[in-house]
Amino acid sequence: MSSPASPAPAPLPGTLAAAVDHELVIKRSRFLAHLAPARSVEEADAVVARVRKELWDARHHCVALVVGTRADQQRSSDDGEPSGTAGVPMLEVLRRRQVTDVVAVVTRYFGGVLLGAGGLVRAYSGAVAEALDVAASDGLLRRREVLTEVTVDVPHADAGRVDHLLRDWAATHDAVLEEPTYAAVARLALLVPPAALPRLRDDLAATSAGALVPVTGADRVVDLPA
Repeated sequence: MSSPASPAPAPLPGTLAAAVDHELVIKRSRFLAHLAPARSVEEADAVVARVRKELWDARHHCVALVVGTRADQQRSSDDGEPSGTAGVPMLEVLRRRQVTDVVAVVTRYFGGVLLGAGGLVRAYSGAVAEALDVAASDGLLRRREVLTEVTVDVPHADAGRVDHLLRDWAATHDAVLEEPTYAAVARLALLVPPAALPRLRDDLAATSAGALVPVTGADRVVDLPA
């Protein structure tokens, strides 16, 4: 009796391609959200330090960060706001939106009107959620996939034709064509979803009468347009 198939791995969290800023005003309090890519806690801390320096006159700089390929490290800070009203709600937005390698800093300029615990939770979480919406509308969100490195060695005389073929193939198979290198032969390189590797072998064999054989390498986590 055959064993049951292993479950497919969970999708990787996405990330940001570049920093994004967004301002939310509630009862004269200004909430300035700054979201930035951060590949480590140290990079995130540097972003927070820069925001603190630039906006030195603000009362609060609340923080949430998620780093690691599978969102392995997560931290938050209320920075003087009532416990649980700022950092944790911000972090929950990052978790819910499934992003990683991102730090969110929400700077508050107090407007003179108390918002209460519920109001603060809505304000801080809303500032991060709206900043992510801006990132999405500006094309700054990235999805992540595990792709396999593949190289194909081609005689120089055939390099242009095979390069064109691979460009078309990559566009229809969620693959990424990388820069070729030229030595004794032309080495064409691409990143391919593991499930598409058999199809690539078959298509190359069909177009070259078996002369072109792709060589697979390591797997790599790649950021792709969302």
